[in-house]
Amino acid sequence: MVPSKSNEDFLIAVAHAKINLHLEVLGIRSDGFHELAMVMQSINLSDRVKMIKRADNNINLKSNNNEISNGDDNLIIKAARLLRNKVGNNHLGVDIELEKNIPIGAGLAGGSTDAAATLLGLNKLWKLNLKTQELEHLSEEIGSDIPFCISGGRQICFGRGEILEKLQLDQIQLGLILVKDPSIQVSTPVAYKTYKEHYGDSYLEDDRDFEIKRNFIRSNDWSDQSIFDNRKEIQNDLQKSVRPMTPGVEKSLNLLSRLPCSRLVSMSGSGPSCFALFQNYDQANRVLKEHVNEFERAGLSAWACSMMSNGVELRNEFT
Repeated sequence: MVPSKSNEDFLIAVAHAKINLHLEVLGIRSDGFHELAMVMQSINLSDRVKMIKRADNNINLKSNNNEISNGDDNLIIKAARLLRNKVGNNHLGVDIELEKNIPIGAGLAGGSTDAAATLLGLNKLWKLNLKTQELEHLSEEIGSDIPFCISGGRQICFGRGEILEKLQLDQIQLGLILVKDPSIQVSTPVAYKTYKEHYGDSYLEDDRDFEIKRNFIRSNDWSDQSIFDNRKEIQNDLQKSVRPMTPGVEKSLNLLSRLPCSRLVSMSGSGPSCFALFQNYDQANRVLKEHVNEFERAGLSAWACSMMSNGVELRNEFT
């Protein structure tokens, strides 16, 4: 793609992945979805979504990853069309190029954050002037994680994940080592189905019980990183169902737990990505470099990551 001469005709959106610092499955909602209580955190493992305004109404997508569909089933295309339908202007068009760095099917909201970047980017590129809350509400139609990915940072998330309570953080110091077996993807529906089969008898059934659990989650000071010093593990209910049926998760968690200075380990989302928390990014990066051969021998891709205070960054530099 060749950018237009005008800076107003193109932009780049940097779309950050997320991890789960808490994931609790509470029960089944009246709409059939699971009621969740989560704490999600943006990290700097990111995709880049380049957008160039078109003079016609075509919406085109291409990617550096041939495993990704460029068709109507891609969340980027869905997001662009959803936004265009929202404002009732079918004359808007765009060329989109996705540089995919977040692994697919990894429990890191890679597709959701790309959709979030598309909504924020096109809102600016097409000069629609919709507010962030409007975009978050709109995005619920195509994905439960997209509202979080739009604003990102660290947030408590309820419902299907779309009910957000943002946490104010003075500083985010924690770093992490993130790993994934590149040969494995986990189906989110299968993860939930398996969890329900094993633990469905313990599901809460009343909205009042849901709210009691939500208030318990709120009672924790998730903005204070010392909260992780007082825990033996990060709670991720889906890890209970995915770990036994996914050897790559077992391998990842065991390796991460043996690393020096590793504070807590967990699977993210429905997996199979796993991570270990460290005091800060520099410590995580140092430990990764010292143990890179172990990750390679285990067949794991690994990244040292820092935590981010936002979900998407918009840039006008076309590089």
